[in-house]
Amino acid sequence: MNVKISDLMSDRVIAAQPHHTVEHVRALMDNNGISAVPVLDSDGEPVGIVTSTDLVADRSPSTRVNTFMTDSVKVIPAYNDVSAAARAMRNAKVHHMVVTHEKKVVGILSSFDLLKLVEDHRFVMKAAPTPSGKSKKKD
Repeated sequence: MNVKISDLMSDRVIAAQPHHTVEHVRALMDNNGISAVPVLDSDGEPVGIVTSTDLVADRSPSTRVNTFMTDSVKVIPAYNDVSAAARAMRNAKVHHMVVTHEKKVVGILSSFDLLKLVEDHRFVMKAAPTPSGKSKKKD
């Protein structure tokens, strides 16, 4: 499979800043039909991520996102194979990764994006290993 992350990612990144509020981020998600918003600092560097799961908790609409965002945001380069993203997402147990190119945020990849490979039949199952042709020694 030679599909690159850049082939699957969403390149329309809707982002928030650490000082934005729950109300603001919820509106971003609702208005854009998305379930995750990367949080970027003033230099455009990812410092966190807020997902729809983070907004389930009972928080005041004026709560700043930097008080509850996941600050260990997972980042992956756009030129990597999607298999690297799938492995990283599975190992970290996350459903979204921020995609970068030369340290600039260029996209976001979700587990739903990876499912498109299966849906579009671009994923080919590897054949199971075959038994060794070597014969076993008899006593």
